[in-house]
Amino acid sequence: MSRTDRRRPPTIHDVAHEAGVSRGTVSRVLNGGINVSPAALEAVNAAIRKTGYVVNRHARSLITGRSDSVGFLLTEPQEKFFEDPNFNVLLRGCTQALAANDIPLLLMIAGTESERRRITRYITAGHVDGVLLVSSHSGNPMAERLQQAGIPLVACGKPLGNSSKVSYVAADDRDGAQEMVRHLHRSGRRRIATVTGPLDTPGGVDRLAGYREVLAEVGLPADELLIAEGDYSRASGESAMDRLLERAPDLDAVFVASDLMAQGALNALERARRRVPQDVAVGGFDDSPAALGTRPPLTTVRQPWDRISSEMVRVLLSRIAGEDPSTVILPTELVVRSSA
Repeated sequence: MSRTDRRRPPTIHDVAHEAGVSRGTVSRVLNGGINVSPAALEAVNAAIRKTGYVVNRHARSLITGRSDSVGFLLTEPQEKFFEDPNFNVLLRGCTQALAANDIPLLLMIAGTESERRRITRYITAGHVDGVLLVSSHSGNPMAERLQQAGIPLVACGKPLGNSSKVSYVAADDRDGAQEMVRHLHRSGRRRIATVTGPLDTPGGVDRLAGYREVLAEVGLPADELLIAEGDYSRASGESAMDRLLERAPDLDAVFVASDLMAQGALNALERARRRVPQDVAVGGFDDSPAALGTRPPLTTVRQPWDRISSEMVRVLLSRIAGEDPSTVILPTELVVRSSA
């Protein structure tokens, strides 16, 4: 073998020769293993490992018309991506799930209309085969634009007003909120306030609904003075808690619709010299890294982020393969710590 041959990267022909199968069999393995016997599949995979063969994605895309990549589209301002740990956890989980299928993930952030137009042009030009859409607000046009362009799409959370047409994966926000408020009530709290998420998002709407339903269930009056809206940021949780303390100084518990906002609420309570949990019990939502960074550690509702990530990828790959839209709703879990 010449020096030039030794330097040549392995090809599909090398894999076929090593495995003792045809080039077509190797091609079928690389495209999902359909109509390939278990013995041939094992032989080809062993040959790929031995030769160090790497798929030429550009050449494949010319044949299949696909990019063999997926977009992770966050429709929030860039600073939200760096502040909110949930986005990073979700991104990591989706990256790992796609890596198992040898598919790279492209991070895209479109928090403004100009960014949304630019990202739409990029996606519809064929640079990704499908999109994982994260944090879509009511009135955000991205889901509709991508659907109209025929782009396979899966949303994280139930899209408001469009849930029958878009595949989505969501935690059971309403049930999780109900469990938290019941827990606060069982601990003897009777003036239970809430800091909601944005009410143009499914999480904001459903967690508030769960809060209201349990108050009605246990016979506590619905007091609008005990409800303040936030935007999932730490600062909004702090300012919302300030408003609640001013309007309802006798409150003895607060359900905060995200752990990051709960961090801000705890800051406001400390400044107001309210002890947690003795004076005010505090419950959050997410069980994100923010929940473990509070003092005291935060009682919260755990979202199954690993399952959400893997299910989003599974549903998206099925949509790319031509299957009909589907939805997955996953259970949450109450995690009791020292704050409530």
